Amino acid sequence: MLEIRFHSRGGQGGVTASKLLAQAAFLEGKYSTAFPLYGAERRGAPITSFTRISQDEIKVSSQIYQPDIVVVLDDSILDLVNVTDGLKPGGLLIVNTNHHAKLPKGDFKVATVNVTDIALKMGLVLSGNPILNTPILGALAKLNVVGLDSALAAIKDTFSDERNVNAAKEAYEKVVMC
Repeated sequence: MLEIRFHSRGGQGGVTASKLLAQAAFLEGKYSTAFPLYGAERRGAPITSFTRISQDEIKVSSQIYQPDIVVVLDDSILDLVNVTDGLKPGGLLIVNTNHHAKLPKGDFKVATVNVTDIALKMGLVLSGNPILNTPILGALAKLNVVGLDSALAAIKDTFSDERNVNAAKEAYEKVVMC
């Protein structure tokens, strides 16, 4: 079973990203679940979301404490939360940033992509905040979490705006392994 933990802020699309990832995996014939963990506040507050993907039926319904992959949609969360806590040795940390000096170090791989710039370029903004869910799905496809075709199909099933598909495609091309 592949377990993914998302760290984001309310209003960025982290919860939707975890659901889109689960939907893309489902389109590939896999079992998947996705759910958020909220605090008292939503917009701007740190939020954690989880996705599980498996070839077998998923019977676990709990937080993910030892993820295979951690996705960070707001690099300022790196200053607030130990996002790599529990990340399995050899796991993958994906961070929305272009500030490589601030990335954590450890027994894991690190990939970066500036999905904020992509979202702004594509006009994916709500209430002044960039929406990062569809570009990060493109990055996850590049990193072989799901296939690009299934990621794009999940996006098309959810959003009618072609900008979301283009944002995912651009993020797919801009992932950097550190």
